[in-house]
Amino acid sequence: MSIQIGQKAPDFSLVTLGENGPEIVKLSEEIGEQNILLLFVPMAFTGVCTEEFCAISAGLSDYTNLNCKVFGISGDNPFAQAAWAEKENISLPLLSDYDHKATDAYGIAYDQFLPDKNLIMGGVPKRSAFLIDKSGNVQFAQVNESPGDLPYFEAIKAKLAELS
Repeated sequence: MSIQIGQKAPDFSLVTLGENGPEIVKLSEEIGEQNILLLFVPMAFTGVCTEEFCAISAGLSDYTNLNCKVFGISGDNPFAQAAWAEKENISLPLLSDYDHKATDAYGIAYDQFLPDKNLIMGGVPKRSAFLIDKSGNVQFAQVNESPGDLPYFEAIKAKLAELS
């Protein structure tokens, strides 16, 4: 079962590729000053995932103006994520959940990802959005069974407006 509204957000330590190489981002160290939006996607270099993160990158100021930091999370390694970000001009911070521990903690892993298309990998995150307030509590949670369905970004922004 996935994390629900009102629950404490599970902490994690994930890797991002910074200017000087791999860096650790610990969720508990990010909580406090801003709300946090976690966007989990199945994998880099795929159509809908690219569409989502490009749109968020283009409208990142919509979130920063609502006192929110956005992180994109996938099971790809940080070097693949960096190549994807460079190719597609993705500007939000990307976190690597390579070992799927955050995906498991949030309860959003596919048992088999797109088995009808012969992508039978387990542990891939479902396209999901979790909005975490400054106290570390989940204020919005959406987990999509279909990898082609985007989160309800207008509902997320409305909730952020309430929290500001």
